[in-house]
Amino acid sequence: MIEFQEAFDIVTSTDLRAGKEVIPWTRSLNRILASDVLSDMDLPPFDKAAVDGFACRKEDLANDLEIIETIPAGIWPSRKIERNQCSRIMTGAPVPEGADCVLMVEDTLITPSGRVRLTIPFKKENMAFRGEDAKKGEVLLCPGRLISPQDIAVMASAGKVNVEVSIKVRIGVASSGSELVEPEKVPTRSQIRNSNSSQLMAQIERTGATGKYYGIATDNEDQTFEIVKRAISENDILIVTGGVSMGDFDFVPSVLERAGVKILFSRVAVQPGKPTTFGLHPEAAVFGLPGNPVSSFLQFELLVRPLVYKMMGHDWKPLEFKMPMREKFERRYADRLAFIPVRITGGGAVTPVEYHGSAHISALSGADGIIAVPVGKNILERGEIVSVRPI
Repeated sequence: MIEFQEAFDIVTSTDLRAGKEVIPWTRSLNRILASDVLSDMDLPPFDKAAVDGFACRKEDLANDLEIIETIPAGIWPSRKIERNQCSRIMTGAPVPEGADCVLMVEDTLITPSGRVRLTIPFKKENMAFRGEDAKKGEVLLCPGRLISPQDIAVMASAGKVNVEVSIKVRIGVASSGSELVEPEKVPTRSQIRNSNSSQLMAQIERTGATGKYYGIATDNEDQTFEIVKRAISENDILIVTGGVSMGDFDFVPSVLERAGVKILFSRVAVQPGKPTTFGLHPEAAVFGLPGNPVSSFLQFELLVRPLVYKMMGHDWKPLEFKMPMREKFERRYADRLAFIPVRITGGGAVTPVEYHGSAHISALSGADGIIAVPVGKNILERGEIVSVRPI
């Protein structure tokens, strides 16, 4: 059995990489950027008005100003601003030559003679200057970025209508266990519904990868071998849940070795998830995750998700924030690193949810995040600061 950090280092040092492809920028949300996005022009491309008002010269503000034209957004000015002149201008319109500020409509009045007068002390230019956001050729977005909606807008502003991204990692999912039936079936007295696979498929979708479900392998070594062999040939990562403990029918590790997988670890000093297994095949990385759904959920988040992102070129770091414990927490055994589901209370603290163990998947639905309790630590005191990781 190895420590969790060692297991994490082994997984994330895996030298597997996804390829690249070019897609329309409108379809790139949640994909991983694979090349620089450069600005093809200055942004903004001209000095523009930040408010509705009057474009004029600061040196003339003590005087009443003659209105010489109106400049709507999208129309280039036709006249230069001279002494004691101004142009009525709309937000986003180009500021005319000669002007160095824009007076807000609210700060002015129109005199009986039709001229503009500033009614308050001058405050600011109310202009967005050419190139202040980005210069032509400047890098706006760098490779490895998880593309967000705001990044889509940046690409649009730069005219980047085709963008290079990492190809989605292909992940196969299979469950092991004769006691399992699919969710649409009614279990017999000795059966349970397979919740792991649908959970994992949803987690895979959340990472931006592509999942493929291979069904339930009964406790039959040859059947499991055929599913594993096929899934490895069709995917970059294979996840098998169940069959990785020490029981008579827990033969997934031996099946993986038979399929050509080199097992790098099969026990991790972590709770939940001790029998987590990881190995490498020439064609894919392979995880054997515990059959209990809390274990499979957390080990996907802790070990699989970082590898998926790394394969696509994204240096993912999970969000963590510091919060105090609302109440004292105790555990009986402290020989393993433990991850405890918690919820955030109204007072800005965290408290463990009711949690009966790694089969209690509904506990995670009531949790906002998890906290780590180190090896050797039995107690978290009330008010003690902990790192909370959202789930």
